[in-house]
Amino acid sequence: MNFIEELKWRGLFHQEIPGTEDLLNKGEVVKGYIGFDPTAPSLGIGNMVQIIILKHFQRAGHQPIAVLGGATGMVGDPSGKSDERNLQSLDQLEINKKNVEAQLRHFLDFGAEKNPAILVDNYDFYKDMNVLTFLRDVGKHLTVNYMMAKDSVKSRMETGISYTEFSYQLLQAYDFVQLYKQHNCMLQMGGSDQWGNLISGVELIRRMEGGEVYAVTSPLVTKTDGTKFGKTEKGNVFLSADMTSPYSFYQFWLNVSDEDAEKFIKIFTFLDRPTIEALIEEHRQDPGRRVLQKRLAEEVTVMVHSQEDLETAIKASSILFGKGTKETLQSLPLRDLLSVFEGVPQFNIDKAQLTDSISVIDFLTDVTGVFASKSDVRRAIKGNALSINSEKITNDTETISAADLINDSLVWVQNGKKNNYLVLVG
Repeated sequence: MNFIEELKWRGLFHQEIPGTEDLLNKGEVVKGYIGFDPTAPSLGIGNMVQIIILKHFQRAGHQPIAVLGGATGMVGDPSGKSDERNLQSLDQLEINKKNVEAQLRHFLDFGAEKNPAILVDNYDFYKDMNVLTFLRDVGKHLTVNYMMAKDSVKSRMETGISYTEFSYQLLQAYDFVQLYKQHNCMLQMGGSDQWGNLISGVELIRRMEGGEVYAVTSPLVTKTDGTKFGKTEKGNVFLSADMTSPYSFYQFWLNVSDEDAEKFIKIFTFLDRPTIEALIEEHRQDPGRRVLQKRLAEEVTVMVHSQEDLETAIKASSILFGKGTKETLQSLPLRDLLSVFEGVPQFNIDKAQLTDSISVIDFLTDVTGVFASKSDVRRAIKGNALSINSEKITNDTETISAADLINDSLVWVQNGKKNNYLVLVG
């Protein structure tokens, strides 16, 4: 597999230092790296682009190095930022590091026979170095003028940039020096906004070690409607199931536009070119079936979570479309149920109020306040519009108790097809 050609047809190639493709096509295993700063408790789907590039690199027969930014995460990368980052506490950074490391190990093959992935924490490069040594031995090699010419710094000159963030470029460059010396790493990869940092690393190796190394970047992923990729109205889409439920994760991909689906299925899946081109053609013949979105959502959800999580997400997706049964509801994890009902009006009651069976009418009025009056409940029952936990209420003598709770903690109330309510029982 030609790594650069693979990136190009998938829309993952932006720029390279001349000679990069020749290096990769010599038939030798090349070591290349991408850095991941632990600035949050989980990586987001924006980070997936770089993870996938490392996977393609490994699939092409080369050896990927994932660099965990234990040091650079303390400083904050100014690239693509208009304001100074808020620095995280050291304790939080340690938590973030453990989570990010686990995610990287999930995606990359560290047990491959010929080209196993390598994980490096760049904190190890600096933990025994004092600031004077760094300034003398490293900082001496790049001028301020050289560093200020890079976009990540130049774009911040009007709004201001601290010395801390200004130094990030030098730290990332020195990471490359250490990887070159310790692992014979010849290539650094990253997003197009990282080009200046990558070039600084190439230049620092030339000046400090007399070595020739290479760099390649990928374009920043954007959505066709102009909104930022990886964010929804609810916030960032994370790879952690605790921060973005598998249901919400699945729904994100399922709801992308037709144009984005054609682009994303190349970027975020490992389906081969004939399969993707056939899917695109099938989708164009009948866009209403949303063939692309469904396959994209399935592939990415299984890759990030699991086949079981995908099946649970599909099951959860059926609930609000009238296909959910009480058994379905009981089988779903609470996090997925709450994701399904996000935005639905919610009412909170104490579990003690359900120790004995009470009439559905009293439950929906006096206990919860879901309905304004008992006559409103009776009208809904008479009109065959009222359901509790996906089961129709057919007469006004029916009762409800703690035994009817879903996940021992909630009740789903429907009044017709469009009016949904959730009663949370604590």
